[in-house]
This record gives sequence, C-alpha cells and structure tokens, in this order.
Amino acid sequence: MTPPTPASEVTDAPDVTDHAVPPAASRGARHDVASAVAQVLGPDAHLRDAQEDALASIADRDTLLVARSGAGKTAVYAVATLVAGRLTVVVSPLVALQRDQVRALEEAGLRAASVSSALTPRQQKDALAAAAAGELDVVLLAPEQLQKERVLEVLEGADVGLVVVDEAHCLSEWGHDFRPDYLLLAPAVQRMGSPRVLALTATASPRVREEISERLGMSDPYVLVHDADRPNIWLGARPTAEADDRDRAVVEEVLASQGAGIVYARTRSHVEALAEVLEREGRPALVYHAGLSAKRRSEVQDAFLGGDADLVVATSAFGMGVDRLDVRWVVHAGPPPSLDAYYQEVGRAGRDEEPARAIVVHRPDDYGLNHYLRGGAGPKPATLRAVLKALPAADAEPVDRPALVEASGLTDRTAGRALTVLLQVDAARAEGAGYVRTDERGVEAVLRAVAEHHERAAELERSRVELVRTYTDTTDCRRRLLLELLGEEHPHPCGRCDSCDRGTSVEVTEDARVHPGQQVEHDEFGTGSVTVVEEDRMTVLFDEHGYVTLDTRLALDSGVLRVA
Repeated sequence: MTPPTPASEVTDAPDVTDHAVPPAASRGARHDVASAVAQVLGPDAHLRDAQEDALASIADRDTLLVARSGAGKTAVYAVATLVAGRLTVVVSPLVALQRDQVRALEEAGLRAASVSSALTPRQQKDALAAAAAGELDVVLLAPEQLQKERVLEVLEGADVGLVVVDEAHCLSEWGHDFRPDYLLLAPAVQRMGSPRVLALTATASPRVREEISERLGMSDPYVLVHDADRPNIWLGARPTAEADDRDRAVVEEVLASQGAGIVYARTRSHVEALAEVLEREGRPALVYHAGLSAKRRSEVQDAFLGGDADLVVATSAFGMGVDRLDVRWVVHAGPPPSLDAYYQEVGRAGRDEEPARAIVVHRPDDYGLNHYLRGGAGPKPATLRAVLKALPAADAEPVDRPALVEASGLTDRTAGRALTVLLQVDAARAEGAGYVRTDERGVEAVLRAVAEHHERAAELERSRVELVRTYTDTTDCRRRLLLELLGEEHPHPCGRCDSCDRGTSVEVTEDARVHPGQQVEHDEFGTGSVTVVEEDRMTVLFDEHGYVTLDTRLALDSGVLRVA
C-alpha cells in the first residue's frame, strides 16, 4: 500500500442542500452498443477484449474488471452509460483524477461533472441538482462524499443505473493503496437503489479480488481478469551500497535515457534533492509531491501530460490519472512500498505499446525506511470509545453518519476512520442509512480486537516490503515474479528483463513441486496460497501472516509445508 492520500488531494464532501428532484425527461436517450462505441471511441474504432467482455457482463450482473493500465476502462462505463440512458455515479479518489475523467467523458460527448473541493459550494450544489434532474450522464464523487447524508438524499432521487468504483483495490487491506472510506460504499450503493456495480482496477491478486467483491456487497459478481503483462516494458534492478551510490546511479540512468520519463522517490526531501542534482547535470526536472499546493501540483501534471515537460521527479502522489502515451522510462530511486504498487507505477511507461524501460535502484538500508513509512498507528482508544458509545445497540434505531459524528464529539474524518475500523472487526455494521453495534462485547474486548487487527495489518505490511526485496534480489525472471504475484501463471522466462539478459532466469516446468495459486498449509503460518515460484524458493501469501518466502525443498521435504 502507498501512504494514505494527503488531505489536500482528497475531494471534500460538499455541503449541499436537498436537490432530490425526480428524474427528468432530459436524461440522455438510450444508444445501441454500436452507436455508443462509435461516439466514445470513434467511428472506426473497435472494442478491446477487456472492454467487450466487461460490457457484456454489466448487462446481467455486477462486474469486477481487472485490466492493465491503458486498457480503456473509462470507455467501458462511458459506453454502458450511453446504452442504459441512466445516470452513472463514479467513485473516484482524487481531484486530479476526477478532472481528467470529466475531460475524457466530455470529449466523448457525455455530460459529466465532478463534485469536488476544486469547485465553489454553489457549483457543487448545481452539479448535484443537474445529476438529479437528468441533466448529467455521469457524476464523479470521492468515497468520503458518499458518507454525507445530503449528498445521498440527492442521489436517492436520481435515476442511478450504474455505480462505478474506480481504483477498487483501495477497498482491500491486501491491496496497495488502502483507503478506509471505501469500506463505507456498500450501504451508500444500497441507498441509491442497489444499481449495478462495476469495480475497476489495474492490478488485483486473487485475495484482493475476493475482498473487493465482498466489501462492495456485489451480487454474484462476474470477475474479469485480463492479462496484466506489459511485454514492451523492460524490467531491471540495480543494487548499490550507500545512499550516495544509489543517487548517482539514478542520475546516470536518467542522463542515459531518452524521451519522457518519471523518477519516483519515497520522500519529499529526496525528490527535491534529486531534482537539484539533475538540474546541475543539465537535465532540469519538474517536482511533484503532496507538500506542494494543489495549484502547483495541477500545473506540473498538466505540463507533463501535455508534453510541455518531459521529466518529473515525484513521490507516489504522482500516480492515479497520469496517462501519457509516450513515457519511455520509469526509474525508482529506492524500492517501492509493494510490488503491485510498483507495477502500477511502471505501467505509466510505454502506453503507446512502443519499447519502454523500468528500473529500480536500491540499497539494503532502503527497506528499513520502507518499513518505517509503512507503519502507523490506528485510531486512539479514546476515539474508538467515543464512537462505540455513540453507536446504538443492534436492536435499536440505526444512527446515520452526521448524527454519529455529533454524538461522538469528533470530527467527521476522525469518526469515519474509527467507524471503518469497527466495521472491520465486526463491532459495528451498516444497516440501511445508518450504523449499529453488532454484538454485546464490552468496550475493552473490542479494543483488544482492534489491536490484534492492527498487528495483523502491520505484519502484512512488513511482509509486503520484504516481497519487494525478493523482487530486487532475485536472479530469476522479474516479470514472472511480478505477474505471479498478481495471480497469473507465466512459467516461461520473458526475455525482457535483466535476469533474462544475463541468462539466469529459469523455466518453471509442469513437474515443478508447487505452482502459483496452489493452496498450502504450514505448521506455523497456517493456510495460504502460493504466489511466486522461483528455482529454489517460493513465496506464499498466508491468511494471517502475509507474504513469507520459503526454501521450497526444505519446506516440503521436512513436512512443515503441505500442498492442500
């Protein structure tokens, strides 16, 4: 998971008045699929396999689409909206991402608007009123906004036919960008009349897919997983000894690279330092991180996406919505926080399908920094007590989010974070428009359950960091390791990574003792699923302990690990 999105980048829920207007006749007329595709993609365009499969499934059931970056996921719900002729609500996590999605939808001829903190209160109210009155095809909201009673009242009165959850991996603690507010979406969808749900993400392991479906309350979902491979991107890792060595190597990689590129660093200070060195070396770079003003971040992103600048040094905040076709390379100055996050970031290169390059430059001490950055305490006991006290008993009238905030005496954001934790440990549940306590456990028992949950999450985080070390240290095929983490089996060396270039990658044959996806049982770690198989070791994702790398022969021959 990447660090929580800074508050300055999260859309704030507007304070809207009641605009629950009955759907008007001005809602867009229904299109047939062919005319909708022509409008969105162009008269001579054809749907890709992922798009065609998703559109076919949405008509009948809730759908989870896992498709690589650049696969055209936005076009799926644009076409579906035109075909249905009803309002689509898109849950999208960042202001910048919403802005880009609105632009793309409007270019395709749809009436779209976001409701975000970038707008004035009057503009926010007008956008929601237009959505309810049938004057918009698509409205984009942050998950936090759908916890506001007045926003939900508006959408209850609108003719919502589809709810799209973009960046759906944010729902899962096992994903790489967990956002607690996503956990509260299921009751919001119910309030809108339980329309069809389409969840979208670029990467999701089998465990993450399962959690997305469960937490969204998707009804018998159709899970579509399209090949995540990006064979045009060469993958590599470059070890160094000290921080200065690492940074010199990063600068060397940048100076030797042609075309547009992105350098990722883990901290704001490191971003600034690398940009200064590149400036001195004659390769000036734009800087992007959450410490900059929203206006400056928007300027940097627009300059890069528009081709006015070809080099950005950034933290992971430069992520969702970065969609430039001709990015030729991505360099990581230090290991990323997780491999699925890494694959998202390197996937910003080569979207034009032309050759691209991605390399991570690392040193041993970088992993200690990642462990530190991935840590963090959950809600304070006093905060949890206040929310528990404000929740009614299971057989009482549920309390909605505003009333819960008022009764707890906390801010909306603080109360919301505590509520999501209580939902995770089954100490609370959503019921209609509100929330109740789920059982008669005492407060101290609930606090112990929260502490145990936090420790399990911390253990997962530690294991995720170590899995990145497995990737950077391996002499086997790097692409296979990445893709097997995502639940795909790629037994053959890719021929497009540094291990394959050196001839150290190995073939995983059919008679291998274990294969990705197999269920196993370990005497100490319990049940798990094999995610990565290398020549002499394997990585298993255990339900309670996260990712663990084991010596294959030793684990199996000793009987400590058994294939289920």
